[in-house]
Amino acid sequence: MKIASKSEILELLSMPYTEFCKTVMKEAKEIYRSNGNILKASGMLGYSNVCKNHCLYCGMSAGCKIPRYRVEPEEEIQSMEAAKESGLRRIFLISGEDPNYQFEKILEMVRGAKKLGMHVSLATGEFEREQYKQLRDAGADRYVMKFEMSDRETFNRLNPSTDFDRRMKCIEWIKGLGFELGSGNIVDYPGHTPEQIADDILLMRELEIDWAPVVPYMPAPGTPLAKEGGRGSLETNLREISILRIMMPDIDITAQQPGENPEDGLTAIDGNLNALNAGANLLFADLLQETLAKNFSVIGERKVKGVEHIRKMAELAGMPCEV
Repeated sequence: MKIASKSEILELLSMPYTEFCKTVMKEAKEIYRSNGNILKASGMLGYSNVCKNHCLYCGMSAGCKIPRYRVEPEEEIQSMEAAKESGLRRIFLISGEDPNYQFEKILEMVRGAKKLGMHVSLATGEFEREQYKQLRDAGADRYVMKFEMSDRETFNRLNPSTDFDRRMKCIEWIKGLGFELGSGNIVDYPGHTPEQIADDILLMRELEIDWAPVVPYMPAPGTPLAKEGGRGSLETNLREISILRIMMPDIDITAQQPGENPEDGLTAIDGNLNALNAGANLLFADLLQETLAKNFSVIGERKVKGVEHIRKMAELAGMPCEV
């Protein structure tokens, strides 16, 4: 199956879901199965939930009333050492855009992870090109800079602390410095149209991403966008996963997806398994202590479990697990 144009994507987004599952989703899964069928595992550490931005959809935005925290590099490196002992070889360091978390400390964490032989992914926000270069020189392998929504007007409305051009310039720097790029959209936020979803998918292809960290919109309590509508469509999200797998067979796609019960968060067995069967392949183990993890509230009901959950999902999906 070839998917190349906006009209072809729109046709698949509107196809009867039963037919989509029997044809498109089946092919997406077969494509990944023929590529090795590996379920990849990564540790995740949210080292700061402080953020200066006022994104209208994020539960960690500056205006949200949540307990804030910062974790020092020494403690994070100890967590990474424990993760390595458990078998993990990938680490995802993530934070809000915290203006008072010293940049040298981020570099220290990256260097510490590389000394442990880990593949390092980062999602720490918008920087200047020279700072991205320092992160790359320190050994960071992948940088996640989601464009969130490809529609310029919508992006600028929902992200008033930055703008679309600035976001795309950061992505350009990241690509130019040789990082693997993680980027993608929020799926089915209030007002998100099929035409915009198709444009989002085409932008991911244009950017030649290495990882699609896509998830359906999950309203974060207390945010302005939560007043405009509820959770995004799980079905639409699975459609996007399958379309991405067919269009870009070699990328990583997040399988950490919600299921029918919102309270299960991102470790819903049905949500994770459905994503894996749609062509996704990457799951995370949260390494942050639970008292802090509950306040890393980028989205509503952001619940992530540990390595044993990943191994269980691999068994249920019939996929070898690569930690």
